[in-house]
Amino acid sequence: MVIQFEDFITGCKLIGAGCATIGVIGAGVGIGQIFAGFIIAYARNPQLAGAFFGYVLLGFALCEAIALFALMMGFLILFN
Repeated sequence: MVIQFEDFITGCKLIGAGCATIGVIGAGVGIGQIFAGFIIAYARNPQLAGAFFGYVLLGFALCEAIALFALMMGFLILFN
């Protein structure tokens, strides 16, 4: 059985795209940590919930941006 060069390139693209999307796992963990910290802070001091929530949204947006960058890199590797 002889492996064709095109099959090898296709396999490498699939492996590379899968490895590039591993960053989504880290973003999911980061988002969970952000909201867990918010719940703990809200439980300790409910009067400052409004101030905490602004920081939560900022942290969520930054983590989600990293996840979208990782997903975009996976798609670029896969479809290029």
